[in-house]
Amino acid sequence: MSRFDALRDAFLELDRRTRLTIGGGIAALLVVALLLSSAHAMVAKLARQRQAKEADLVELMQLKSRFLSAKAVSQRFSNRLAATKPDDTLAKIVDEIGIKGKSLQVTPLRGEQHGLYQEDAAEIKIEGLTANEAVNLLFRLEKGTRPVVVRKADLKTRFDDPSRLDLTITAALLKSAAPGQK
Repeated sequence: MSRFDALRDAFLELDRRTRLTIGGGIAALLVVALLLSSAHAMVAKLARQRQAKEADLVELMQLKSRFLSAKAVSQRFSNRLAATKPDDTLAKIVDEIGIKGKSLQVTPLRGEQHGLYQEDAAEIKIEGLTANEAVNLLFRLEKGTRPVVVRKADLKTRFDDPSRLDLTITAALLKSAAPGQK
């Protein structure tokens, strides 16, 4: 006889009330086990949701940081664009910078229209600059108070004085488009 059979026989020999009490206890233990299992599953589901939300929050914080940096760049560009007057030209900007070299020649080029702003393009040739003056000129053009885009820069050493450079820049000054133009 197996243990299960002996246990069953012992259970059946008990009076009816004791068997109901033991059966109710077993049923109560099964209900408690079922509730604990359900609670554990719910806690695991909530933990997974929390981890997913934390990952989303980390991604959103990165996106917020990128948005704020892009907004700052856009605001700087807007401020520079607002500082541009309708009568501003690249020749005037180069004169304001004060780096002249031996000769300065500004040739206007055809500019383009880009939505809310237009380009005033020109080719600037300056002869007899030092390397430091050339770097300063390029830096002041790109980082100055007005939005200037340097499209191409060509540096050549002078034959008569190798310490001097000839600089040819193709650049564009960005201006707000006139109202009604697009």
